[in-house]
Amino acid sequence: MDIIYLNDLCIDTVIGVYDWERRVKQKIIIDLEMATDIRKAAASDKLDDTLNYKAVAKRLIDFVGQSDYELVETLAERITEIVLNEFNVPWVKLRLNKQGAVRGARDVGIIIERGNRY
Repeated sequence: MDIIYLNDLCIDTVIGVYDWERRVKQKIIIDLEMATDIRKAAASDKLDDTLNYKAVAKRLIDFVGQSDYELVETLAERITEIVLNEFNVPWVKLRLNKQGAVRGARDVGIIIERGNRY
């Protein structure tokens, strides 16, 4: 399989368990790796024959921007479900970064993989 990736997708959303987190939007940063086969697109040179990363980004910006989960685990799971089910991707690796969540740490978050890579 080939990998199409999308890195440093920044989205403001409500995320967190503390009262103050429920009242403000915080920035999360998403990195995605999505398995696909690019051979058909490479041969045809047509967007319809590949995984449209712009469409993936737009869908996630809309979804995450309107979400209000408490846990990054829940948000990460929902994001991977969207990618797998709506974009016909057999495997996805997601890194969800909630910068600033822990004082003294630059990055904190979760990395999950779902589906079958090969």
